[in-house]
Amino acid sequence: MDISGKSILILGGYGLVGQAIARRLIPESPRRLVLLSLRREEAEEAVAGLGSEKGDVELVPAWGDIFTFTDLKDRPRSEIFGDPALRRRFISSLIEGLSESAASEYALYQLITAEKPDVVIDAVNTATGIAYQDIYRTSRQAWDALQKEGDLQESLEMLLITDYVPQLIRHVQVLWQSMVKAGTHAYLKIGTSGTGGMGLNIPYTHSEEKPSRVLLSKTALAGAHTLLLFLMARTPGGPITKEIKPAAAIAWKGIGYGEVLRRGRPVQLYDVGLDEAEPLQLGDRFRPLDVSRGRDTGRTLKSVYIDTGENGVFSLEEFAAITTGEQMEFVTPEEIADAVAQELRGGNTGHDVINALDNAVMGPTYRAGIMRHWALEKLRDLEKRHGARSIAFENLGPPRLSKLLFEGDLLRRTFGTMAAVRASTPSAISARLAEEIAGDADYRGEIVSIGIPILLPDGRLLRGPECKVPVVPVPSETLEITEENLDEWARGGWVDLREPNMALWRARFQRIENEIEAIPPTDSSSRFLRDRQFWSGEGLIQPGKVTGWIFATEEKGARMK
Repeated sequence: MDISGKSILILGGYGLVGQAIARRLIPESPRRLVLLSLRREEAEEAVAGLGSEKGDVELVPAWGDIFTFTDLKDRPRSEIFGDPALRRRFISSLIEGLSESAASEYALYQLITAEKPDVVIDAVNTATGIAYQDIYRTSRQAWDALQKEGDLQESLEMLLITDYVPQLIRHVQVLWQSMVKAGTHAYLKIGTSGTGGMGLNIPYTHSEEKPSRVLLSKTALAGAHTLLLFLMARTPGGPITKEIKPAAAIAWKGIGYGEVLRRGRPVQLYDVGLDEAEPLQLGDRFRPLDVSRGRDTGRTLKSVYIDTGENGVFSLEEFAAITTGEQMEFVTPEEIADAVAQELRGGNTGHDVINALDNAVMGPTYRAGIMRHWALEKLRDLEKRHGARSIAFENLGPPRLSKLLFEGDLLRRTFGTMAAVRASTPSAISARLAEEIAGDADYRGEIVSIGIPILLPDGRLLRGPECKVPVVPVPSETLEITEENLDEWARGGWVDLREPNMALWRARFQRIENEIEAIPPTDSSSRFLRDRQFWSGEGLIQPGKVTGWIFATEEKGARMK
């Protein structure tokens, strides 16, 4: 795509890679660059640092935590998690479904829908941000509370709030919904391998076991994130999705001499005399953290350092060790930025892992296509020999699939062709299907036995002991019957014989007829996937084909790659 004149949002715009990308894109003459960072002062510093280079490009700072709600975006996570009411609000948001109104509460959603960027470049280290909440620590706390038979509430809430997968999925859902609404054209993620390109033998941990479980959690999240983006790239109606995943240390931002910071704070210097040496007796208890040990000198650690951005400052020898041959080595942020610019312009750098996955995964095959025909023939032959109809077992899911297949089969049993349904009225269709259900106890028993209720035209319900819809977390839970709920449940997984649903089926068959008639009678090319032959010349109702068409067209669930 042409970057000139476009609006670009860079998440993580203050970071090492984010700044390099912004600097690299300015010569491409975007109209507007929005640089987001966690803190306001960082975002404003990022914009100020590019001021002399920006030319005619509008630079805009934005700030806040993109993983939480707008009203909490400027508050530290530790503060949010320490407040019981806010903690429960956060947990509730992760375990409930994501409606449009729920998505709109998130800072990321409001930022993207307000800015409407043509391009979103995500340089936030998402895997680190989520995985380093350390589910192992919160799991141990919950386990200890359980063993002691104490009050579990707070420890279980902390366990729920640090569960990685719900947070990652919610983040991707919010990101997707906001970009679709904003009309974003391209999304490019700067991902991570989690280990700087090294394997399970990585020697760099924070005193954890080797390999570190927390570090491997980061890698696991990074891989999960990539596969979610892989699915995003295969979803029609959204932005072009790419990911560049550096597998080496990224360096550097600056080299200098001065105060060394760790977690944003100066390292205090302590002194301890030889006469204060601690005796170690076998069998005694050792305390790794003991504030009574050592004397604060009032000075802080100052030395020569290299600033690697989000990974902090390293000493000369630390940098020499981590970047030497057979260790992480390193890649510069400018090289990453060049790859980003080339991918956005439509070039092929070979570093887009989504494209690599597209080329590496096994897709549908010619052999399977041939054998599908044989499998369907064998299945139909067995149907005839045994006098059975193989419609749905509710093993594939969702219940809506079974509902649509049985409704399609009922229409096939009573009308035969799509033309006959189109020639009828919704009330007549409803009445005939109800008669079919009333007259065949075995058939209706098969439907309700797999958990699919039958909603009769008069509003009464035929059902078995289990209803797949609505889903309840606790089997004994009851739900209020309202008109809105009935419509939602019927759509989700009930065979619905009411007139409005029959009108919908009639409209579907009319739309299929319109698609067929739009094909020139003389066209015999490969242009159309669903031609007259696909639907059969007689327009026979084929529940599987029709349901596939509904999922692909009406519900926008088509495979695009």
